[in-house]
Amino acid sequence: VCLTCCSRESMVRINQICHKNGIKFFTGDVFGYHGYMFADLGEHEFVEEKPKVAKVSTGVEDGPEAKRARLEPAETTMVKK
Repeated sequence: VCLTCCSRESMVRINQICHKNGIKFFTGDVFGYHGYMFADLGEHEFVEEKPKVAKVSTGVEDGPEAKRARLEPAETTMVKK
């Protein structure tokens, strides 16, 4: 359900009905340069992009340098949450 141009009381009432029935709810409005947006998605799954972690290989198998991980900014992975 998407709402715009409604009173606060109407938005709260409709959001409560949607929330009880597991329906996703979006509302928002714009006032000149300012605006707002609210989403009640309840329980949902989403995917987040994270940088991949690569092991540093210095040719030494032990010690602090071999155990230290670094981030590869060019490589990312998608994580489902």
